[in-house]
Formats: sequence, C-alpha cells, structure tokens
Amino acid sequence: MATLHLASGSPRRRELLAQIGVPFVTLIASIDETPLPAEPAERYVERLAREKAMAGLAALEPSAGAVVLGADTAVVLDGRILGKPNDRDDALSTLAALSGREHRVLTAVALASGDRIESLVVISRVSFRRLRHGEAEAYWDTGEPRDKAGSYGIQGLASVFVSQLEGSYSAVVGLPLCETAQLLEEFGIPCWQA
Repeated sequence: MATLHLASGSPRRRELLAQIGVPFVTLIASIDETPLPAEPAERYVERLAREKAMAGLAALEPSAGAVVLGADTAVVLDGRILGKPNDRDDALSTLAALSGREHRVLTAVALASGDRIESLVVISRVSFRRLRHGEAEAYWDTGEPRDKAGSYGIQGLASVFVSQLEGSYSAVVGLPLCETAQLLEEFGIPCWQA
C-alpha cells in the first residue's frame, strides 16, 4: 500500500486525517503563496494545493508508492482573498468585514504520486451573525485567530459567530473529508486503517 505524506504543518489537517483513520507522515513543503495578478480565488487555492503536493513529492527520495497530499484554504469575501492576519488591527478589520455577512471558504486538495496529480476544490458558504467590536477584540486576545485564514477558526471559539453553513464543515476547518477520502481511494489509500 502507498505511504501517504501530508505536505502541511497544519495541526487541523493532521487531526482531520487521523479522524478518518488514515496514517501519514508529515513533511513541510515551502512554496510562494503570493496570488498571481488577477488570479481567481478558486484557481489560486487549487494551484497552491498542487504546488505543495509537487514540492512535497520532489523532497522525497524517488520511491514507488509515495503519495503526497497538499491542501490550501482561502476565505473569500466580495472576491477578495482574506489571508491570515498580519496583526491585531488586520484581524479586527477582517472580522468587522465578515460581521453580519456571508462569505465563501474554498479548500483545495491535491494528491501527487509519480507522474500523476489529481486535485479538486470544495466551496462552502459561511454566514456570520453581527459581531460586537468588543467580542472581536476579546476573540483576538484568545490568540486563536492569529494563524487562521480569515482571522477565525470555525472549529474553535469562533464557532459562536457562525449563524449558517452551507457545504462542508471539514473543508472550512481545512480538509474536505468526503472528497479527500474519495481522492485517497483513487490512489489506493483506504480510510479507517488506524
């Protein structure tokens, strides 16, 4: 059976893969995550997932059976990608923009092995209730939003901000489990091994 390598440092992606019983080895694949000029958000996240998977594959010794999973998540509001916050003011501004509105969360998954690469993008819609400035400040003070796209983590304290979700909860967390399991199966890696 193929060995799965996760090209991500995300603890959330590690937890999600473990949740469906898929053993893996973690590796870090550094790539330039700068969006290309006029690049649509869907193309951006898929390109990054594919580049991470390919960079991870290139870092391994050429061996039969290695499969690398790359993934990327973007929060998109009004066509603009909201990345991880630079600082407190950036996070508070992002949370204010999301307040009382619907946004999209795009998560791309790519699997690479040998000369083969497959990828997909899952789009979810998330609505936030209206946020008070004080609670956005209190949320920042918890430390949770510092490393999260869109300055929030749906699986954590920010779950109280979410009034509606249409799509894949696990994709918003960082890895769409249903679609990932199907891709893994295409590469000969079953779920529920562990």
